[in-house]
Amino acid sequence: MKKQQVNTVSLAYKRLAVEAVPPCAGWIIMCMSGNTAFAKPPIPYVPPVPPDPTAPLDMTTRVANLQTTITNYEDGGAQALNARNLALAAVIEGLDALAFFVQTVARFNLPLLLASGFQARSINRGQSKLDTPAITGIDNDSPTELDVHVTSMANAYGYEVQLLIAGVWTSVKYSQQARTITLTGLTTGTVYQVRVRALGGSTGQSDWSVPSSSIVD
Repeated sequence: MKKQQVNTVSLAYKRLAVEAVPPCAGWIIMCMSGNTAFAKPPIPYVPPVPPDPTAPLDMTTRVANLQTTITNYEDGGAQALNARNLALAAVIEGLDALAFFVQTVARFNLPLLLASGFQARSINRGQSKLDTPAITGIDNDSPTELDVHVTSMANAYGYEVQLLIAGVWTSVKYSQQARTITLTGLTTGTVYQVRVRALGGSTGQSDWSVPSSSIVD
C-alpha cells in the first residue's frame, strides 16, 4: 500500500519583513474564516460576540494592533519599537497556533491546506518562486499620489512596492491586492522609479518586476 503524503505548513511567515506580516495574516484570516473545515480555530478570527473574556485575543485585533504600531514606529523611538515588537510577537504566536491547527486538519489533504491561505513546506530540495508580476500602468490622478497597477499572481497573499529614493530601493507599500496600489505622500514634480514583487510561495517572494517610472504632477 502506498504511504500517504503528510503535508506540513511552511513557517516562512516568520521570515517576512514586519510590514509584510499584516497582509499575510489578513489573507490567512480571510481564507480560514470562510472555510467550514476550519470552523473551530484555537485563536478566534474576529472578536467573539458576545465578548468572551476567557478566549484568546482574536487575530483581527492582533493584526490591527500590529498595523497601528508599525505606523507609530515610523517616527522612531525605543518605546514605539518595543510596542511594535510586542504586537508582532502576538501575531506570530497566533499564526503559529493556526498553522498547527491547519496542519492537524489537512495533513493528508494538500488542497485543503492551501485553501487555508498558508503555504505548504516543500519536500523537494529545490524551492519554487512565485511568478514575477509586471507593472501594467501607473496613473497620477491625484496630487502627491501614484496608482500602480500590477498583474495578479496566483497563490500570492500580497505585494511589496519599492521606490528608488536617493539611489536606494526603499519599500513604501505592502498591499493585499494588485489591481491598484496607491502610493501617497509623494513630491510633486518628481519622477519616481517603481518596482514590485509578489509575496508568498515556498521562498516567501517572487523576483522583482522590471521597474517602471512616472512623474507626480
